[in-house]
Amino acid sequence: MYDYHMHSRVSFDARDTGLAMALAAKERGLREICFTDHIDYTPDMDMVFDTAVYNAEYDDLQVPGLLIRRGMEFGLTPDNAEQLKIDLGRRHFDFVLGSVHLVDGVDIYMEPYWADKDYDTAVRLHLQTTLEAVRAHEDYDVLGHLTYISKCGANPRKELLRYDDHKAIMDEIMMELVKRGKGMELNTSGIDRCGGSLPTLDYFQRFQELGGKIVTVGSDAHDVARAGQYTHEMVAELKKIFGYVCTFEDRRPIFHR
Repeated sequence: MYDYHMHSRVSFDARDTGLAMALAAKERGLREICFTDHIDYTPDMDMVFDTAVYNAEYDDLQVPGLLIRRGMEFGLTPDNAEQLKIDLGRRHFDFVLGSVHLVDGVDIYMEPYWADKDYDTAVRLHLQTTLEAVRAHEDYDVLGHLTYISKCGANPRKELLRYDDHKAIMDEIMMELVKRGKGMELNTSGIDRCGGSLPTLDYFQRFQELGGKIVTVGSDAHDVARAGQYTHEMVAELKKIFGYVCTFEDRRPIFHR
């Protein structure tokens, strides 16, 4: 079993050590994990890990029986493709997860994003920004938590985005991923926060129909309690659709059938 979205104290919003996270993953029966610490640039502050701290945390980290990969979660925006190229030069990465956390420089997790717009507008702007971002970027591997807005702390509804309610733009996003050879992540962190994975399994069925081939599973764990959470079940569900799930080495997908 695999967890390809984990954060340790290297990320600004996590506190547990890489060793503690890895041991928790091993205890829960995982065979392979990838640390994907944050690189997000905002007008007010940069939520960016220090490369020296990252290297010190992970380069010598080993847990017998657990394969540990090194990655990052880069905050995609429609205008920061060149910044990603710069950050890719920090060190060797096995995996780059591209996620959309910001709309016009505002963090959609926080209250200021929601304060001046109704729910439908907030969702529409996030999905449009996601589409523009995946059109602008080539240097990531997998799009993280497509329906991330569902679990955002300031979201007044905390409800899943139904594919049928947004099918036109969701298909556009997924077709861009297919065209560019990118994958899609099933993020388990919404299961106990808003009632389902991010996105839900019907999106993956549609992704497969559109020609999508690369799929990963991640818990988005920021502490040991969530390491590997629900990943066993969701790997099994994705295998029903695709026949496999993916991990990465040296930025190349490995298909586990």
